[in-house]
Amino acid sequence: MATFVWTGKNRYGDVVRGERVAASFEEATKMLEREQITVFNLEKKRAEFTIPFLKREKVRLKDLSIYSRQLSILINADLPLIQSLNILAEQTKNKYFSKVIKSIREEVEAGSTLNQAKRKFPKVFDDLYCNLVASGEQSGSLDVVLTRLAEYIEKMVKLRSQVKQAMTYPSAILIFAILVSIFMMWKIVPVFSNLFIELGAELPFLTLIIVSMSNFVQKYIVWIFVGAIGLVILFRYINRTPQGHRAIDSVKLKTPLFGELIRKVAVSRITRTLSTLLSGGVPILESLKITSSTAGNMIIEEGVVEARRGVAEGKNFTDSLKESGQFPFMVTQMVSVGEATGTLDEMLLKIADFYDDEVSASVASLLSLLEPILLIVVGGIIGSIVISMYLPIFSLLQQF
Repeated sequence: MATFVWTGKNRYGDVVRGERVAASFEEATKMLEREQITVFNLEKKRAEFTIPFLKREKVRLKDLSIYSRQLSILINADLPLIQSLNILAEQTKNKYFSKVIKSIREEVEAGSTLNQAKRKFPKVFDDLYCNLVASGEQSGSLDVVLTRLAEYIEKMVKLRSQVKQAMTYPSAILIFAILVSIFMMWKIVPVFSNLFIELGAELPFLTLIIVSMSNFVQKYIVWIFVGAIGLVILFRYINRTPQGHRAIDSVKLKTPLFGELIRKVAVSRITRTLSTLLSGGVPILESLKITSSTAGNMIIEEGVVEARRGVAEGKNFTDSLKESGQFPFMVTQMVSVGEATGTLDEMLLKIADFYDDEVSASVASLLSLLEPILLIVVGGIIGSIVISMYLPIFSLLQQF
């Protein structure tokens, strides 16, 4: 497969240009002819020199949210879509995102719908985004759908930052404590231990343990760091395999303190995503299929897939959720009310808002609980090393 750059005229008589991926010139020409484009020029795209690790091809959720809201405002102001996309491409600071928007504009100029153009960039616009845009185009309410998408993405960004806050603080403190302990074992403890040996001091049991650990660290310091890096690589590899990823996600849900928080985050994501899709006019089976991938946990994702299977078999959504066994009682009850009253999307949004508040409260209480625990753990580790070095000094002072 190769990328071809083309210039031509669309069915409205406008000169347009763009790119196509095809196996040959003939196939690329046929693809363009099917789209009613008269080709003036078609040639292979020249290879660009890039350094892989310096090539930044990523669009942040915050950028995507701003883009969605601004496009909604421009469309609502009756500005033509192509002109709106051109404005957004010029003002976007992210060069890769600007390039993507320009490519979408070219595809739309060539006769594609906005939804079809966006599907060519799955790393930027996922199935949820594209399905809602397609629904908005069909119903003539694209500006409303884009506003809803912007609000959805903003909520996801806020939720993600709360989870990051809860996970980063204890991880950073523990890693710092471990690094300080290794440094003390490697550089500081040996100075004291050599001094005690020269003075002929009798080492207490705690000091003997610390000195033995220090000797081990001195001897295998390189292998300790190699082993730590190896464990990180091994964890990442296991997490990429289906069985390993499932096992890790299962352990996460059972972890004290963090397990309940992870479940609340997953329920918030699922209910908000499903509400956004249903209110956008996407059928429930397609909505559940897309929603399952947003859970962030394979165990809960399987629960959504199982619920979708139940709905496909003719069961109501409430019973399907109950049978999956992954959702709290309150969620199934509120979903039941939503189904009975025909306001399922609104009820799901209320559940999502409730669990967003629950996540905020859980993060605050978790951090307040972890602070004294981490203080005791870190103080215990560093304090044990310091005390073990002072105990022989006290015994030496008693001899004089």
